[in-house]
Amino acid sequence: MICVILPAYNEESSIDSLLNKIEQVMKENQYDYKIVFVNDGSQDKTAGVLSSYLDKMPIEVISHKVNRGLWETIRNGFERAAEICQPGDIIVRMDCDDTHDPKYIPSMVERINEGFDVVIASRFQKGGGSSGVSVYRGLLSRVANLVMKVFFPVKGVWEYSCGYRAYRAELVQDALNIFENTFIDLRGLGFTCTLEKLIKFRMMKAKIGEIPFELKYNLKRSPSKMISSITTLGYLVLILKYIYPWGDTAKGWLRQINELNKGKNHWRGN
Repeated sequence: MICVILPAYNEESSIDSLLNKIEQVMKENQYDYKIVFVNDGSQDKTAGVLSSYLDKMPIEVISHKVNRGLWETIRNGFERAAEICQPGDIIVRMDCDDTHDPKYIPSMVERINEGFDVVIASRFQKGGGSSGVSVYRGLLSRVANLVMKVFFPVKGVWEYSCGYRAYRAELVQDALNIFENTFIDLRGLGFTCTLEKLIKFRMMKAKIGEIPFELKYNLKRSPSKMISSITTLGYLVLILKYIYPWGDTAKGWLRQINELNKGKNHWRGN
């Protein structure tokens, strides 16, 4: 099964288009799938639009009464996906604003089946890119990714900030067991949860790869939720927090990871 996590905040205008694309990809590739929406206190008609699909597609909706922020929305989505997934399943996290085209899912699944544990949809691989992004935002994103590459290098990986990724379900389940409530730890610091997950999977020695991907930012119908200054601050905090495993809690993570890696890395099937 493929479990698709979709965090949603005021995305009424994007849901129809995105779900139609997802359904088409899943049918064409004969994938068994489930979609987990986390509606983060939307104030528009997002809840009503989602309700109209409950009898049409395999959708589950987790609802926050108030907006809690991306970090808690993503954490809830991953925790629920880990609960319902079985060995061999794949978890895909996408944005809900229709800028992430589901047509890339088969390529990501293929890479997971080749032995990767995490596959990132990358704007920086040959054949990737973006459309509709301002020069300033594109430059800021490129610089941020290069900085993260310096502090948290992963061979073959250049895309650190894109949330469109596929994960081996067993890896996510192990990560939640190891990190527990600190799987996504930084609160109120913008989109840093996307990078934080990658850092922790890197700590687990997961095999991480990329596929080329074009971000269709020109299709975005809702206002951007990202505040660049807060996200930049979050990246600096992540560097200070994770460049070295400070404290007893982090050392405990490393002990568990080492024990896991001494034996069978069962998420890789080897």
